[in-house]
Amino acid sequence: MDKQKVLSRITGVALSGACVFGATAAFAGEITIWCWDPNFNVAIMKEAGEIYTKSHPDTTFNVVDFAKTDVEQKLQTALASGATNALPDIVLIEDYGAQKYLQSFPGAFAAMDGVVDYDAFAPYKVQLMTVGDKVYGMPFDTGVTGMYYRRDYLEEAGFKPEDMENITWDRFIEIGKEVEAKTGHKMTTLDLNDGGMTRIMMQSAGSWYFDENGDLNVLDNAALKAALETQAKIAEEGLIYPATGWSDYVNAFTSGNVASVITGVWITGTIKAQEDQSGKWGVAPIPKLDGVEGAGNASNLGGSSWYVLDSSDVKDEAIDFLNEIYAKDTGFYQKILVERGAVGSLLAAREGEAYQEADPFFGGEKVWQKFSDWLNQIPAVDYGIFTNELDVAVTSNLQSLIDGKPVDEVLKAINDQAKFQIQ
Repeated sequence: MDKQKVLSRITGVALSGACVFGATAAFAGEITIWCWDPNFNVAIMKEAGEIYTKSHPDTTFNVVDFAKTDVEQKLQTALASGATNALPDIVLIEDYGAQKYLQSFPGAFAAMDGVVDYDAFAPYKVQLMTVGDKVYGMPFDTGVTGMYYRRDYLEEAGFKPEDMENITWDRFIEIGKEVEAKTGHKMTTLDLNDGGMTRIMMQSAGSWYFDENGDLNVLDNAALKAALETQAKIAEEGLIYPATGWSDYVNAFTSGNVASVITGVWITGTIKAQEDQSGKWGVAPIPKLDGVEGAGNASNLGGSSWYVLDSSDVKDEAIDFLNEIYAKDTGFYQKILVERGAVGSLLAAREGEAYQEADPFFGGEKVWQKFSDWLNQIPAVDYGIFTNELDVAVTSNLQSLIDGKPVDEVLKAINDQAKFQIQ
């Protein structure tokens, strides 16, 4: 079935589903929303608003497009000053920062656990928006990770797609050596100034920078130690095509310089934009940390969720809107998958037609189905309120490990720097 036909069917489902929402509540007001990325979050929220308005014609939407840093700055400033009149009704917050806002500004966001069926979502997404026994926020897109690899390079090196399934990082390194020896291509790219890979590896083992009490979890963190050692080993083996900054990182795989890239599902559109590489890519689960209890082949990188401000004059209406579209309308999720490449965290959406489609770009694999299966395997962790600060501490010290500094000394340096940064 071609993309247009799938989209046509999906649109019909979405619109018919919207009619079922019914006029259960007589809402009338404008809902103001802050978000970023005009081709993704902004466009998707406008689509959601249009669907809701079909069954609630008195409700209008003002979707304001800011840069992500501007959203964060404006939200922080308004909450800190108590200027609730400057706040929107709904705001998009990156998952890593959710707990910082929820814990720093108690009462600022509306709890939705009395309305939303959170059992319908990926557990890790619900965990990150929970404080005590209350759940805040509407789970949105996921950063479920995968290993994108060049089929042609791996085949030239003597490997089949099944050889890439559920491997360990040690096996990844072994394969990388063979790939470079036989094809001349580096196995992957990595920006050592970015903490993303450390986060991917840690969460795959159900661990984070902080323990369940919110205390620093660095010195005795087996997953973090293994994550740092693994990255250092990959670098020491010469398997990395170096990247500094986002443009370098993207160019490493879009230009064909590397045999794989391990990152979030949101990169799929960027990879597929290289039309001349169609049929040359495959997708497999991420490698698993060796020797770490609880380690698996599923993780997350990024993602964001919607939050309703408790001060909103249209709070109930805003919650109803999010609940009807983002928590119930599976047709909507099919539509934004096809149009925007957005993998939502509503588990029921996985059964939709768009998720079942084979993608010729990836050799006929059902790529979206794969990612949706991995989504439900992501370990839930507590991101805490200082993830960004810990990222800085990690990236500041990773090079010293590569240069030969003992890992326990590196962990101590990270711990000391982190304690200084978060005091």
